[in-house]
Amino acid sequence: MTETAERQGTRVANGPFRRFLKILGPGFITGASDDDPSGIGTYSQAGAQLGYGIGWTMLLTYPLMSAIQEICARIGRTTGHGIAGNVCRHYPAWLLYLIVGLLFIANTINIGADLSAMADALKLLVGGPEALYVVAFGSACAIASVFVEYDRYSSVLKWMTLSLFAYVAAVFAINISWGEAIAGLFVPKIIWNAEFFTTIVAILGTTISPYLFFWQASQEVENEQIDRHKHPLVEAPREAPAALTRIRADTLIGMAFSNIIALAIIATTAATLHKSGVTAISSSAQAAEALRPIAGDVAFVVFAVGILGTGLLAVPVLAGAAAYAIGEAFKWPVGLSRKPKHAKAFYATLIMACVLGMGILFTPVNPISALYWSAVINGVVAVPVMTIMMLMTAKKQVMGKFTVTGWLRWLGWASTSVVAASVLGMVVTWFL
Repeated sequence: MTETAERQGTRVANGPFRRFLKILGPGFITGASDDDPSGIGTYSQAGAQLGYGIGWTMLLTYPLMSAIQEICARIGRTTGHGIAGNVCRHYPAWLLYLIVGLLFIANTINIGADLSAMADALKLLVGGPEALYVVAFGSACAIASVFVEYDRYSSVLKWMTLSLFAYVAAVFAINISWGEAIAGLFVPKIIWNAEFFTTIVAILGTTISPYLFFWQASQEVENEQIDRHKHPLVEAPREAPAALTRIRADTLIGMAFSNIIALAIIATTAATLHKSGVTAISSSAQAAEALRPIAGDVAFVVFAVGILGTGLLAVPVLAGAAAYAIGEAFKWPVGLSRKPKHAKAFYATLIMACVLGMGILFTPVNPISALYWSAVINGVVAVPVMTIMMLMTAKKQVMGKFTVTGWLRWLGWASTSVVAASVLGMVVTWFL
């Protein structure tokens, strides 16, 4: 290769696009995995039930989820421990086990709901046995998490996020009333009944979700540990400016991507299902099936294929988040970059989460109901987890000189308050 060609190759390798890709990491993957089949089902139900008028929730949640996810990432990068790892070092054991136990239960239900939705989507596309598809998808996710090299696995997860563009494509396959969609984005429409508040909690539970907290914090720790040039910020404050700038950019981009996809799903179902009077949608696969007679085969196929792609992205994240939390709680060796023989308990927990998720199909639990209610459960579980995180990030014995202050702290508490108020509103309207 000539010297000129080498220089050109170097410019390409270090060009703007490659630098942009290097910024995208835990925050981007976290944001994309937020739009899992459970989330798709929740957004589909919201769009079908409430139309364009529910779009404002995406504008509300963007700064809130961006703030709370940045706080999670800061916890991991600053301390060198994930959320559960910090809780076990600074809080009572009963609180640790309560938080980790609730997370594991919520994640297992979410995995089961996602696998069921993926199986339903594939069955709609090609036919075949749903149970076999559930086992195949669950096994594939578990095997990939355990045996694929971490660098390659992380890269695969990043590229899997492209599957979410299926929902942007679906928007252009139908007729959107852009005036109504924009009005729904900027003008809040509130209905004072139990169904509305349950939907709001489900939306908050799938956008501001506990498994995303644990995953992003632990991935920051993982990336730090495999790079010999990186250290916890409490030990190497000189690394803070570059690290915190990257975390903010990564998180803002990831959460924006997540909410754009969510808006596309809401707009698609609002323009088709809600407009046609179809308001009872309880799963992402049911939404795809309902789209076919209204929006045509193209929208149906795009929507169903998107469910498969997002599920393959989200299930490993859900299982991994549960494994990180439990492993850190018991101070096991944890990390997807470790060989299975060096982190047996960690990988066993990850596999167990997938197996239990698969097992939901073979119980009396209705997987379609589980899909929607897993988001509601996540919303309820998020409140104590977020409260502990916000208290933790104010302690110098945890964060050193990198305690979370200023507008980021205010947004973190605002996020916690909004989720708590929505859960309270849901409970009150149930009884009234």
